[in-house]
Amino acid sequence: PASPRPRGRSSVIDRWLHRASSVLALLGGLVLLAAAAMTGVSIAGRWLQDAPITGDIELMQIACVTAVALFLPWCQWRAEHVRVDFFTQGAGPRVRTALDRVGHLLLALVMALLAWRAAEGVLDLRASGESTMLLAIPSWLAYLPLLPGLALSALIALYAAWTGVVQDAALADAGLDTTVRRD
Repeated sequence: PASPRPRGRSSVIDRWLHRASSVLALLGGLVLLAAAAMTGVSIAGRWLQDAPITGDIELMQIACVTAVALFLPWCQWRAEHVRVDFFTQGAGPRVRTALDRVGHLLLALVMALLAWRAAEGVLDLRASGESTMLLAIPSWLAYLPLLPGLALSALIALYAAWTGVVQDAALADAGLDTTVRRD
C-alpha cells in the first residue's frame, strides 16, 4: 500500500523535479506548435505559390527530436512510460516495488549514458563544423537540446530508484497531491 509523501527535504526535491520536468514539457509543446505552424505555412506556400519553406523537413526533424527529448522527464516523473508488467502481475507488492526500483535505476543509467554520448556528439559535431544540407544549420545545435531532457530524465529515474517515490498521473489530473511512496 502507498503511504503519504515524505515531508521535509524530499518534498523540496519533489517540487524541483516536478517544476523542471514541467518547464521542459512546456518547451517541448511550444517547439511542436512552432513546427506545426511552420509545416502549415510551408504546405500553404507550396500549394498557393509553389514556394514551400526551404529546409522545412530539416526543421521538422530537429523540432521533433527536440520535443521528444524535452518530454522525456515529464513522462518519467509521472511514470507514464511504457511498462510491461505481464510477468509481475502475480508477484507481491514488495517484489514489484523492488523490480520498479531496479527498473528506475536501469533507466537512470541508460539516460545518463545517452546524455553523456549526446554531449560527446555535440562536441564532436562542433569541432567538425558539420551542418545541415539545405539551411547550413550547425549540426551540433540540433543535438544540444537533447542534453537537458536526457539529463533530467536520468535524475528523476535515479531519484525514483533511490526513494521509491513515484507519480500517479490519475491523481495528478484530479489536482491532488500525487507523490506516493510504494514500499
